[in-house]
Amino acid sequence: MTPTVSDLLSTMVRRCPVTFKPFRIFVVGVGFFSLCFLMTSFGGRFSAKRPGDSPFTVRAEVLGGQESRGVLRKISDTLEVIMKRMDALSKLGNTTDNHRLEELTDPLDSMIQHVGLVERIQAIAQNMSDMAVRVEQILQRSINLLHITFVFSSAKDGAFGQCEIPKDPRYPDCTSKMDWMRARWTSDPCYAFYGVDGSDCSFLIYLSEVEWFCPPLVWRNQTTTPTLKPLARKQAVFQSDIGALLEQVGTGKESLSFMKRRIRRLAAQWASAARRLDEKLRNRWRDKKKILVHIGFLTEESGDVFSPKVLKGGPLGEMVQWADIVTALHVLGHNVKISVSLKELHGFLGVPPGRGSCPLTGALPFDLIYTDYHGLQQMKQHMGLSLRKHKCHIRVIDTFGTEPAYNHEEYATLHGYRTNWGYWNLHGQQYMTMFPHTPDNSFMGFVADELNETERLYIQRNKINNMAVVYGKDASMWKDKEKFLAILNRYMEIHGTVYYETQRPPEVPAFVKNHGLLPQQELQQLLRKAKVFIGFGFPYEGPAPLEAIANGCIFLQPKFNPARSSLNNEFFRGKPTSRKVSSQHPYAEHYIGKPHVITIDFNNSAEFDAAIHDIMKINVEPFLPYEYTCEGMLERVHAYIQNQDFCSPEVPFPPVNSSEALLERFFIREPNSRILSWASSIISFPSWPPLTALRLLTSLQGQSCVEACQSKGLTCEPAFYRFINIKEAFKALGFQCEVVESEMNHLFPAFSTEHGECSLQVDPLLFSCAGSSAKHQRLCPCRDHRDGQVALCKECL
Repeated sequence: MTPTVSDLLSTMVRRCPVTFKPFRIFVVGVGFFSLCFLMTSFGGRFSAKRPGDSPFTVRAEVLGGQESRGVLRKISDTLEVIMKRMDALSKLGNTTDNHRLEELTDPLDSMIQHVGLVERIQAIAQNMSDMAVRVEQILQRSINLLHITFVFSSAKDGAFGQCEIPKDPRYPDCTSKMDWMRARWTSDPCYAFYGVDGSDCSFLIYLSEVEWFCPPLVWRNQTTTPTLKPLARKQAVFQSDIGALLEQVGTGKESLSFMKRRIRRLAAQWASAARRLDEKLRNRWRDKKKILVHIGFLTEESGDVFSPKVLKGGPLGEMVQWADIVTALHVLGHNVKISVSLKELHGFLGVPPGRGSCPLTGALPFDLIYTDYHGLQQMKQHMGLSLRKHKCHIRVIDTFGTEPAYNHEEYATLHGYRTNWGYWNLHGQQYMTMFPHTPDNSFMGFVADELNETERLYIQRNKINNMAVVYGKDASMWKDKEKFLAILNRYMEIHGTVYYETQRPPEVPAFVKNHGLLPQQELQQLLRKAKVFIGFGFPYEGPAPLEAIANGCIFLQPKFNPARSSLNNEFFRGKPTSRKVSSQHPYAEHYIGKPHVITIDFNNSAEFDAAIHDIMKINVEPFLPYEYTCEGMLERVHAYIQNQDFCSPEVPFPPVNSSEALLERFFIREPNSRILSWASSIISFPSWPPLTALRLLTSLQGQSCVEACQSKGLTCEPAFYRFINIKEAFKALGFQCEVVESEMNHLFPAFSTEHGECSLQVDPLLFSCAGSSAKHQRLCPCRDHRDGQVALCKECL
């Protein structure tokens, strides 16, 4: 028969070195499991469970090493004495011998007070508040394993472990997986955790019930899985209190301290932005999501090269963005958990102990997971097959972007796009960038400080017309820059914020006033006085130029000729994008432009000199694009969370039994234009962005859809590709198709002018705004966008 919980408890009681009676457990104020573990763990260590601990890890720590064992041994000896005295007390029962009772209880009381026993045990019990639950889980696993043993022993042939591999064409990998388990089941402790013991029966149970390579076993005690009712939807409510968020961020790393300082400093702006967005949405229902934020690059396992450099001039752009992401998610009212270690990741996800070969069981405890490439790799290593099942919930924060040709593993491998990043086969819009440079991805962004009227007046009165601040905290960025610094020095007083410990960096010329590394608020005060913020060409696409422009500076930056990319530049080499970077900060160049941004050839001394002359004559107001305000970021992130869904199957398009004549009517030509729009009066189809925003046009040969849409003041929208990937779209645009073919190519759908071929896309993961060919005109799905918010169409909110 199957052992019961009480049987197992009895066994544990017999093994516990202290004899218990029911009332004694409550005397010391500790539950059975906690006290038994306490008394049987003299050589162990005890600690409080952190929120991120794995639910499968029973580990604790009060004191360390010899001291821990000594204290616990002393507690054990004292408990023995107390138990004997209490045993004598219990035998007195209803006695009226008060004198005898006092003789026994007085020393007992003094002993407890002397050693502080109750306080010590209560402290340990407090630290182990969750251990009982974990032990119950382990006991249940043990019961299941014992149940397996009884089932095996009662098998028809009576021999333990003799199970026949079922033959089922729906499970073609069952036999090969059995062979693998026989050879490798000891390679990871997680298999034993799930009950694998080396027998074929345990292999089959695991492969059919934990993984899904073998069919359900008819001889198992199969119970009908109850239909789970969907959890009741909860409404997200804007929240301005950041106390809980700061606690979630944690401590122990300078990078986390930096993020917390930023969150505190911008808290009032986030709260004000939340109120404005709440009014704009007019109390519209917003689903409250459970969200895990795993910052992989800050984990010790990834090397965490950033934290030690926070106070030494290291890059801060990633930490700026992550601080703003967690704040936006929190302010929008979602349930956010933050992980910066593998231990916390394991705990939040419920990862079984071992090396990550086994999948998670049960539902994913989060609706969304925000991470980076380091975190994605860590989840692959520790979630096993579950990552494939749950990857639609993941959002990857990716500074420079990932294009579809690099994301598609098979295509990237076959066509030379394989890099150390990319190749994850995610939906392109699951990657989220710092700037809106890759329409195939989603634009996440960050925020810069917004000025109030008082601050604007201060800047207007205190701007120094001949003051320049150089963009470059690391001394290496100043190397070989003397030529144009000397020209700048003829007109302006030059200030730097270069980190140094004891001696002035030799790369910084003597005529530069170096302030050293400044806290954010002091740097802002410096920028509010300066006329120009000058870039040296590196770092690429950081947040500092937007902060300078927001404080009333003109940003002067170098133009790159030829443009830099993964094909010709060491920094970009290996990144999963072919994007061409035309200047140090392309967003500032193309989306902001003159007079706030001036982009020139720094190698041309005459052009540089003329630019300084022009800057001296220009007066500019502080400027910050709406999409980089707190409200703009909240608006954008809200729209993504409520509308982007990469887990639910898409409704097939075109609809079944659609006639060719009907399909041709889906597109209508706009007046006096070659651009087509969607005929919403003919058919309504579920889509986000809504199809009313679709504008279909054709690129020139050698032009990408990113460029083609931008040339018309529009934005390429990859979500619309599936609606134009039909031969009727070619006809509507006026192309005569001699041949219609379908294949995997990130340039398709496209028209070959040389052969009159109309080529359709086979794999939706390869729908790509990026990419061009001198032989093809591409079909480009474009859309409009909101003022100051390129990520959202006018009807997207």
